[in-house]
Amino acid sequence: MNPARIIFEITGTDRIRFLQDLVTNDVAHLSDRLTYAALLSPQGKYLFDFFLFQRGDTIFLDVASDRAAELSARLAMYRLRADVEIAPSDLQVSRGFGSIPEFAMLDPRHPELGWRCYSHTPHATSVNDWNAIRVSHLIPESGFELISGESYILEMGFERLNGVDFKKGCYVGQEVTARMKHKTNLRKGLARVVLGGHAEAGAEITVDGRKIGALTTVSGNRALAYLRLDQVAQGMVAGDVGVAPDRD
Repeated sequence: MNPARIIFEITGTDRIRFLQDLVTNDVAHLSDRLTYAALLSPQGKYLFDFFLFQRGDTIFLDVASDRAAELSARLAMYRLRADVEIAPSDLQVSRGFGSIPEFAMLDPRHPELGWRCYSHTPHATSVNDWNAIRVSHLIPESGFELISGESYILEMGFERLNGVDFKKGCYVGQEVTARMKHKTNLRKGLARVVLGGHAEAGAEITVDGRKIGALTTVSGNRALAYLRLDQVAQGMVAGDVGVAPDRD
């Protein structure tokens, strides 16, 4: 069981069209697989990320529990006259690795993230150090790398994580996201780094006293960092700890 997640059920004849006009990924084939997506602001900034799947005539949405109430209110704001109902579900989510149990689907973000199971009876599974897994595979998480109202999903790797579809048509924030897609290079973004000693998440990364980013998640001597990619250079430090790009 994962108590840090809330599941909503979305019903009504307009459910697919409603979500298709809002979220970053294509929701036309939800019954085939688990889909990762985000809801953005009209200015193209990240607000929420979540997983979607469909069983029968119901779409289920899996979101971090501390973001659930705000997401529900935001979706209700967009509903207008659409035939859509949004309500809490009694499904629970478990995640794990190895053999895939009934009602489970592979995490679409990366093959090494295992499966997510949605059932009324949670599976007793053990997940190793989740931060170590996230750092190893460059996986952003809400509240750490993904900051509501600030982050841009392409800087956070959503294209690599299968969280955005550039062929599906318009959605909230699509125009800004498309412009960023067609830039030659992103100047800022999420990167994996190696630390020369102990440093805390949130520590500023500097070069010659000039701030170029910050650590976001630390696991041992490796970390995720949000960096000015065009200013990465030798001599980076977080406090008095050396920082170098992780080339592995």
